[in-house]
Amino acid sequence: MDPGKPLILVTGATGYIGGRLMPRLLSAGHRVRCLARNPERMAGRNWPGAELVQGDVSDAASLEPVLQGVSQAYYLVHAMAEDRPDFRGRDLRQALTFAEACAKAGVRRIIYLGGLGDATRHRSEHLASRQEVGAALGSTGVPVLEFRAAVIVGSGSASFEMIRHLTERLPVMITPRWVNTRCQPIGVRDVLAYLVEALEHPEVTGIFEIGGRDVLDYRRMMLGYAEVRGLRRLIIPMNVPLPVLSVLWVDLVTPIPLPLAGPLVEGMGTEVVVQDPRALEVFRVKPMGYREALALALQRLDEDAVETTWASSLAGGPEGRALGSYEGMLLERHHRYVKAPPHAVFQAFCALGGENGWPAGNWLWQIRGLLDRAVRGVGMRRGRRHPKTLRVGDPVDFWRVEALEPDRLLRLRADMRVNGHAWLQFTVRPEGAGSRLEQTAFFEPHGLLGLLYWYAVLPFHVFVFPAMIRALKRRAESGM
Repeated sequence: MDPGKPLILVTGATGYIGGRLMPRLLSAGHRVRCLARNPERMAGRNWPGAELVQGDVSDAASLEPVLQGVSQAYYLVHAMAEDRPDFRGRDLRQALTFAEACAKAGVRRIIYLGGLGDATRHRSEHLASRQEVGAALGSTGVPVLEFRAAVIVGSGSASFEMIRHLTERLPVMITPRWVNTRCQPIGVRDVLAYLVEALEHPEVTGIFEIGGRDVLDYRRMMLGYAEVRGLRRLIIPMNVPLPVLSVLWVDLVTPIPLPLAGPLVEGMGTEVVVQDPRALEVFRVKPMGYREALALALQRLDEDAVETTWASSLAGGPEGRALGSYEGMLLERHHRYVKAPPHAVFQAFCALGGENGWPAGNWLWQIRGLLDRAVRGVGMRRGRRHPKTLRVGDPVDFWRVEALEPDRLLRLRADMRVNGHAWLQFTVRPEGAGSRLEQTAFFEPHGLLGLLYWYAVLPFHVFVFPAMIRALKRRAESGM
């Protein structure tokens, strides 16, 4: 990377858009610095040449060294998916802190991806927050280029996954009136193209509305998905007496959790259509239509080539908490000799979860996921980004990959709600003509409730964990 090139900062790189923007900026030859509260979560990303730094957009002191020498900064952070009642206020405070730090550091421009639509005409907290953030970023004098987009169509996006699961699972849908709201969806590739090309126009500032070629209502979007998939679906709009019922229904039927489903459904009552087409005149991007974006998203799913998902940035469990010494830990360890090389054993335990399920007591894992959802935890809904390969930071149902060493170790940290911290670790090493597989569950209890939790689940461990290591042994030996 040429050290003489302008330095670009990307915030929100663990998120859906940020995680896809990073490799595109690097492949275009830009010098990129990436900000994260926990850089270890990005250790599995293939971003050669990127500078990974620790910091927090809500902490002015941590931003001072991060912004040194930065020419332009992408702001791709928002708190909508966090389980907090005041996500709007949190978003605004973070944006103001970041903008003030940018002004102090002499950053030339902030590039921001916000939300399309007139927030003053409808009561959408999510849309209002997106546009308040844009205004806050420009309040300290740093020039801002703000792109405003509606529904982003791409494999793994929250909006796409909501539409996909509702359409796939429900032959007949009785829906709220918001299905008749007009929307101008845009393919994720086009959004990324706008964001990357923005660096070629350092003098361009202001608000640019971006959208795909088609203006549709949500009903036609779901029927369009059904047609592409060869499904017959009937959608019946009607008045829903309590809007929260549609949010709860989305939470039940789709993988999207309640804190994220609420703002998404609320925003669907607002028409989000491009009114100002200047983006088509200033930028070279020629947006694709809805069907084309849909086909590309489905192709990515079929090829198991999903780069990021809506769950990529969700913390779920305690940020920055890593497994240290075993002192004070409760643990359960099992090991087996396996007549297979370490690589085959490693592949077997790296394929756990998601659509593959869990090889022992899968119904118990599902019940545990439902219990976690009942207390507003992440549950099992997040699945996996890829059915076979993992990288550090990836979600695996209600776990997250904390450490990964090829052909040797996988450590998962629990993102579920427990009274303490929990990990599940698999290691493999050569032994004779085969391998030694070791499986260990670690638990660090918080007080008496933590101890009670551990002993309450021990009877299930007696069944699940020995059966799981036996199943992994069989899979590795059979080459599955």
